[in-house]
Amino acid sequence: MAHQLRPVELDFVDTAPVRLVFAREMTAAPETVFRALAEDVPGWSQWLTGVKSVRATEHGREVRLQGGVRFEETVIAAKAPEVYAYRVDVVNVPGARAWLEEWRLTPSGTGTRVRMTFALDGTAPFRAMCRLAAPGMGRAIRDGVRDLDRRLS
Repeated sequence: MAHQLRPVELDFVDTAPVRLVFAREMTAAPETVFRALAEDVPGWSQWLTGVKSVRATEHGREVRLQGGVRFEETVIAAKAPEVYAYRVDVVNVPGARAWLEEWRLTPSGTGTRVRMTFALDGTAPFRAMCRLAAPGMGRAIRDGVRDLDRRLS
């Protein structure tokens, strides 16, 4: 059953009880990476493992993952080419209370350093589950960024 989460703003990325941070270098320029994140919404399913579909909505996105997890998100920061962030407003994951994801892009030589942060809050079992899932989530993000880089080349 889907439920409404607490609305949070961008500062939650620094104050969340659970913060999972993953980084990887890309050869694509920050502007190109930002466009892929912010403008090619349906394309996410082509490079991010586990994403079944992403559809743009009036204020954000609707995301479906493999396995049945569903999100309704609101984009809260789209500052090209540095940051793209969205808050999860509705999710069918039990125990979640607040959820924000931030993609921070910084120039690195002729490419981009991508830092993706999951900022999360929820019940104690939810927080524990997130920490246990961190290695797999990190692998998925790093592999996804690698695949996006290949797609953009």
